[in-house]
Amino acid sequence: MIDHVTIRVSDLDASRRFYEHAFDLLAYAPEPSVDPAFPEWSDFSIAAAEDELSVTRRLHVGYQAASRDEVDAWWRAMTAAGSPDGGAPGPRPEYGATYYGAFVVGPDGNSVEAVHNGPLRDDGTVIDHLWLRVRDLDAASHFYEAVAPVVGYEVTRHEDRTRIHGDGASFSVLAGPPTENVHLAFSAPDRETVEAFHLAGLEAGHASLGEPGERPQYHVGYYGAYLRDPDGNNIEAVFHDRR
Repeated sequence: MIDHVTIRVSDLDASRRFYEHAFDLLAYAPEPSVDPAFPEWSDFSIAAAEDELSVTRRLHVGYQAASRDEVDAWWRAMTAAGSPDGGAPGPRPEYGATYYGAFVVGPDGNSVEAVHNGPLRDDGTVIDHLWLRVRDLDAASHFYEAVAPVVGYEVTRHEDRTRIHGDGASFSVLAGPPTENVHLAFSAPDRETVEAFHLAGLEAGHASLGEPGERPQYHVGYYGAYLRDPDGNNIEAVFHDRR
């Protein structure tokens, strides 16, 4: 599963208000974390951009909605509150027979969607899927083919995109002006998997952004490792050792 996704924003207060509203309209969504510097809703979080951690650009993220009616109400409320329309509610058969989504534009220009595509997952997460655009689809596909199977994800190439999917949220990479400055973390079942993920990336020729190890600044037992994908995004495997 995707453990978490973090994006960097130019105005933390404005973005917090936007995402709080977006999740308030999705009845299942959890309350944000209490840390005002790092608002977090289950597997999605935001943080202020810094000198070496620039604003996330050109990301598409879709959140689960319980019904088509909820998608419709979400889009009406978001656009009424001033969010630019990114695509009116409706079926998108190119994505699946039951796919029904609506889109708005977030504070930093990212695409944000509410989507109903069958029953809600019961794992407490909010993300349904991500789309990341990449400079070189083949290079990005090779990266995920090297590391994603280590953490239980399948990688399937299609004509115009590559889909990375498992038991939870999925994501796809496709060619275009690249998505920038996303942090995406895979859930790992143990420390050995974190280490194998990192090693697989190194052996495939990709740069490390952090060796496997404890990160107690997040919580006791947080064990992660970080790789740089071909477009510079920070891709992690993490094991939460709650013992």
